[in-house]
Amino acid sequence: MLLMKFFEEKNDFHLTIFLYGDPSSKTLNLNEIKDYLKQNLGDIDVEVRKDFITYLLNSNDIDEFSEELVQCKVRDLSTPKFDIESLPGEIRYEKKLIECPEKKLSGILYDGGRLDVAFQSLIPQEELDFHNVHIVFTNRLFGTFDEKDYRYHARVIICGYPSIISTTGIVEAPAKSKEFYYLKQKYLMLGMEIPHEVIKEKLQGNFIEYDDPRLTEIMKGYVMQSVFYHLIYEPFCEEKNCRLYNAHWQKEVINAQLRDPEFCKKHEKILQDIRTRQIKVKNQ
Repeated sequence: MLLMKFFEEKNDFHLTIFLYGDPSSKTLNLNEIKDYLKQNLGDIDVEVRKDFITYLLNSNDIDEFSEELVQCKVRDLSTPKFDIESLPGEIRYEKKLIECPEKKLSGILYDGGRLDVAFQSLIPQEELDFHNVHIVFTNRLFGTFDEKDYRYHARVIICGYPSIISTTGIVEAPAKSKEFYYLKQKYLMLGMEIPHEVIKEKLQGNFIEYDDPRLTEIMKGYVMQSVFYHLIYEPFCEEKNCRLYNAHWQKEVINAQLRDPEFCKKHEKILQDIRTRQIKVKNQ
């Protein structure tokens, strides 16, 4: 396993995790996630920072980076095509989003891989090594292109350097229940949107909403996926009751993130090894 090999070669396990907030998400508590990480990983450093772009982007580079973000936009869901000239209005819109990170986003899908590369370009060189984990919360909705059905699919998380977690994606990416789509179709035939009171009455608690009071608890699992990716390049688990399960349905997200046990036996053992190894290194 990569993690064990690293220990053997370096005899060192100093890890700093940087958590970057999303000001548009009112129910996301990064300090609670910080405590959760320290509880599960032991004596590590966790630093909570404000939103990623505001924290790292030089004010003189806003125009250039705004255009870079425009180039990450998905123009056609059926093809990953990006050689399209950026329009001035698009650049101004991205600049406004950078300057007002608390603003809610809608209607834009970004290519997750390109967005991750753009974000990585902002990380200072001294923080680009194995000992530093950057986890970015963003309200930007991103997706990946699937070569099997030749279309983009929205995602909650892109594991990389940094790892990016979408607070919009947790609402929009995992599919809702069949009952939801039945009701949606029923009301569309009447020329209406589903009334919120109908959703609350029939489907309450079965899917995640914007500013959901459960958001922080749910995001703990996605943060752990980012950590596992960083340490062993294996962020996901096949066990549906493990927080590392790569859920595709809202009910699967709720089951994996809000019900016991938190982790399968395999990943709980890895966490125990991490905590034990840190103690051994620290005491040498």
